[in-house]
Amino acid sequence: MTTSTLRRALLACALLAGAFQLPAQAQQQKILRVTAIPDESPTELARKAAPLVKYLEQRLGMKVEFTPVTDYAASVETLINRKVDLAWFGGFTFVQASARSGGKVIPLVQREEDEKFKSVFITADPAIKTLADLKGKDVSFGAQSSTSGHLMPRSFLLQAGVDPDKDFRRVAYSGAHDATIAAVAGGKVQAGAVNISVWEKFVADKKVDTSRVHVFYTTPPYYDYNWSVSSEMAPELREAITKAFLDLNDKTPEGREVLSLQRATRFIPTKPENYKGIETAAKSAGLL
Repeated sequence: MTTSTLRRALLACALLAGAFQLPAQAQQQKILRVTAIPDESPTELARKAAPLVKYLEQRLGMKVEFTPVTDYAASVETLINRKVDLAWFGGFTFVQASARSGGKVIPLVQREEDEKFKSVFITADPAIKTLADLKGKDVSFGAQSSTSGHLMPRSFLLQAGVDPDKDFRRVAYSGAHDATIAAVAGGKVQAGAVNISVWEKFVADKKVDTSRVHVFYTTPPYYDYNWSVSSEMAPELREAITKAFLDLNDKTPEGREVLSLQRATRFIPTKPENYKGIETAAKSAGLL
């Protein structure tokens, strides 16, 4: 082998090795810090995060840490202030983060289910059959900044001519979807609005007695959750994270586990324009 041939062979090997590594700019970041809106109990969030953290570590070749936050506002502030790098937002928290950052928050991917997400209103009171029947009742939402547990249910109530602040006897905020289900099942409120995927998971796991607590209204579909990052993140890392999510599938054990826990069939690309409807709803409800 001549010297020039050897050099070409070594260069080809170097280029091949580099194809499986993040560029130098992205490699400067040693840890990817991840958080999520606390729309379920801390133990459930940690359980859902663990396999995803492991998967991202393998795909990105860097340490990944899940950092829980106490409330929805904290998830927005931690991403804006770069205390975390990747955040699981609801549609409304994304809109809030985008507004607070001056448009410097970028949604990367969403579950296929999030293109046509829905909320459900549940009750244990047989007399409640329509949204109008909620007048004079105690009704619980989730967190105030929850898309599927507050904003969109409130929006559809207003469209139906029901103003929660004027027509309900009491408006409660449970803080999370599972807490709303517990409040309705325990008789603390007559009805509640929850994320449809959490409700379906509770039903599938037999964590709720459906002979007592049932859905009486399902909202029209809307865009919801996404994984977002700061626009200041290195483009190469942003692209690598996006590809890692898009490559998840149920053909591998790790893919099945992550998708199952994330309640997703697959992840698809998303864009800021998808959440304009939520922004409009938030402004109409006086929440933005």
